[in-house]
Amino acid sequence: MLVAFSVAPSGTGRADGSVHDAVAAAVRIVRESGLPHRTTSMFTEIEGEWDEVMDVVKRATEAVLPFGSRVSLLLKADIRPGFAGELDGKIERLENALAESDLGEGD
Repeated sequence: MLVAFSVAPSGTGRADGSVHDAVAAAVRIVRESGLPHRTTSMFTEIEGEWDEVMDVVKRATEAVLPFGSRVSLLLKADIRPGFAGELDGKIERLENALAESDLGEGD
């Protein structure tokens, strides 16, 4: 399964609204998990079996709790039994489709 999630504290009391320290605590948990992952400016994607992925998401969320009075978690999951390597596989298929369509434009 693939999970894309974003976790952030609110009620931090910071005038600038910055949450980078809290996000760093969450991403540290993901990186230490050993599961395939990717972090972008808005989400962290992680791949693995249901229980192991959800455990990492739970621990990452708990790591953010000390940074505010509440935590927001946004999660999207792609549950596709029997598939692995989709963190990169989906991107490769997209890039191939784009390349194929670009080749057809010159006809």
